[in-house]
Amino acid sequence: MERNYIVAGIGGQGSIKISHMIAEAAIREHGGKYNARVGETFGAAQRGGAVASHVRIGEQVYAPLLGKGTADLILALEPLEGLRLGVPYLAEDGIVILNTVKQDPVDVKIGGALKYPEMEDIIAALESIGKMVVAFDASELAARAGNAKVLSAVMLGAAFASGVFPFGEETILEVLKENVPASSIESNLEAFRLGKEAYQTAVATA
Repeated sequence: MERNYIVAGIGGQGSIKISHMIAEAAIREHGGKYNARVGETFGAAQRGGAVASHVRIGEQVYAPLLGKGTADLILALEPLEGLRLGVPYLAEDGIVILNTVKQDPVDVKIGGALKYPEMEDIIAALESIGKMVVAFDASELAARAGNAKVLSAVMLGAAFASGVFPFGEETILEVLKENVPASSIESNLEAFRLGKEAYQTAVATA
């Protein structure tokens, strides 16, 4: 068994935190049976620049970065970053979970990239590569959970609902609670629940 994921976003959204929680949950549940490797790439600026975390889990996984066309999941906290990472890395049977709220990365703001694509064009491009795209306003769900900073928990909940992770809900919730401030545990748990629900609703109505 080998699983490959990419968490894509811009600096400050929590993509690195998500990737490390996924790796920790896999190791914890399987008692060292699986290796988990996390590799990170950064854009021009730590906050506001592109950030991509590669996560590889399996019995014989050693290199941290994915090969082209091998991502079982692209978890995109920012739509354009999801497109940029999805085009080279998404597998034919891979899933994309996309937060539809745009936040112009630094290179778009300073003119280093073309005009931001329309959301329907981003989704259509990703659908032409992989198996399924689930897109929803995760930022609104984070606000509904009581704190815009719990966006990462919304996305993690949606990703868990997709069934691509080799661990159960109890394990990932334990890891989540250990990796957020005590004062925000409840809002993070609510955000995780809302993310799960959003994914399930999107699939049921597709």
